[in-house]
Amino acid sequence: MEPVKKRLTEFSLEAHDLYLNQSVPYLEEPPDPLQFYRDWIGPNKPCIIRNALSHWPALSRWTPEYLREKVGSKVISVAVTPNGYADAVNGDRFVMPEERQMSFSSVLDIIEGKVQECGVFYVQKQCSNLLEELPELTDDLEPHVPWMSTALVHKDHYENLYCVISGEKNFILLPPTDRPFVPYGVYQPAVYRRQDDGAFEVVDQSDSEKVPWIPLDPLDPDQERYPQYQRAHPVHCSVKAGEMLYLPSLWFHHVQQSHGCIAVNFWYDMEYDIKYNYFQLLETLCEVTGST
Repeated sequence: MEPVKKRLTEFSLEAHDLYLNQSVPYLEEPPDPLQFYRDWIGPNKPCIIRNALSHWPALSRWTPEYLREKVGSKVISVAVTPNGYADAVNGDRFVMPEERQMSFSSVLDIIEGKVQECGVFYVQKQCSNLLEELPELTDDLEPHVPWMSTALVHKDHYENLYCVISGEKNFILLPPTDRPFVPYGVYQPAVYRRQDDGAFEVVDQSDSEKVPWIPLDPLDPDQERYPQYQRAHPVHCSVKAGEMLYLPSLWFHHVQQSHGCIAVNFWYDMEYDIKYNYFQLLETLCEVTGST
């Protein structure tokens, strides 16, 4: 087993030396599909694309006033946590947000500081919450990214485009070749639940299977507890309004977002279906996602 571990370590170092960038490169315009496949999808390398969504009406329309008028009365799913960490390890538990049904205007009231609430409120739900809960907003952006859809004709697994409409997303990225240095554990799943006094409790989901997850905080990694992480090569990047991050399949990523950030995620699954996710939050929020 030791020779295998040694070779994996060497492989990670070779990958960084041979083809992985020390920072996330920028493309100044939407790429040609074939060139994008050859330069980025095939090598499994991230990049930030500028001027790829400048024609979307959402960039200028999606103000609080517009959103109130357009979808203010809609009842949507809202994730609530005490600390902004959604789907993260807390002690010996993998804790998911409390999910509430609220009107969009109520969420905007909290984000704009008109109403004070305990916790961090985040509009985020996997599997196309933009199409399912907020279809009134879909005319403000493209149904898909044409050059990306063309480039993925011969590509399997999961690919992501993070498109920032307003605010900023800050990423810490780790390539799949750094997997030997990323710690995993298996945790009892649980959810947050706010009590009558405003405090949050953690409630076990005893009927659910345990969840493999990453316990390490890349913002403050415990090098003593996880010494192998010192061999990892995290890459930092910021994606600003009007920019699009291509996040290749299997890359680990940690996300911090600015107050009131709005983004649309085009997630291409193995059958090339596109999932949209619309994000907004009250305070700085962190997500940690491993390669699955």
